[in-house]
Amino acid sequence: MRKLSRRQKENRKKTENIIYTNLDQAIQVLKETATAKFVETVELHANLNIDPKYADQQLRTTVILPNGIGKIIKIAVLTNEANFLEAKENNADIVGSDDLVEQISKGNINFDLLLATPDMMPKLAKLGRSLGPKGLMPSPKSGTVTTTIAKTLEEFKKGKFEYKADKTGIVHVSFGKSDFSPNQLLENLQALYNSIEQNRPSGVKGKYFKSLYICTSMGPSLQLDLTIFA
Repeated sequence: MRKLSRRQKENRKKTENIIYTNLDQAIQVLKETATAKFVETVELHANLNIDPKYADQQLRTTVILPNGIGKIIKIAVLTNEANFLEAKENNADIVGSDDLVEQISKGNINFDLLLATPDMMPKLAKLGRSLGPKGLMPSPKSGTVTTTIAKTLEEFKKGKFEYKADKTGIVHVSFGKSDFSPNQLLENLQALYNSIEQNRPSGVKGKYFKSLYICTSMGPSLQLDLTIFA
């Protein structure tokens, strides 16, 4: 069995067998336990009372957090030449048409997000095996198939991102970095919780949330009381 480091032991003492009923306190302890030598990602893990194998119990949506998530993403736009200038003027990192499809087919995927206009989607059909496993295939549900390029680029550059529940009904999603201020983390966490709550699947019966935890990349989990956002 792997030995715990001194840092891990000290962090566990601060969090073991505690259910936090105050968000300010939870965020304070979260930052105190982010003791790695790099800026850690801060995550929410929400166990939901859903079974995603049923269509009316699936959770997949997008959110823009007030303070972003501390990550600059590289965005590619697949569109026709008439829209190239608009995309470039609105901070697209890569813009292309058939040439971009060709680059992707060769495995040259040097972007974090792919936006596409509807007329280009048939060209992407053959690239499902390349883009699908990486979560890069554009879809209307995630907001990455768009006719409003400028607005969509602005939203994703501000930090809009997609999240979904995994096959066990758990949402794992980051809501910032450990060097964010307590207030920034608090605002982001509240906004993320509100998004999950507001997108409650129609098939959910009874209690929606089973458990809520927050943590940093290398830190211990902090359990939150289910009424903490009430």
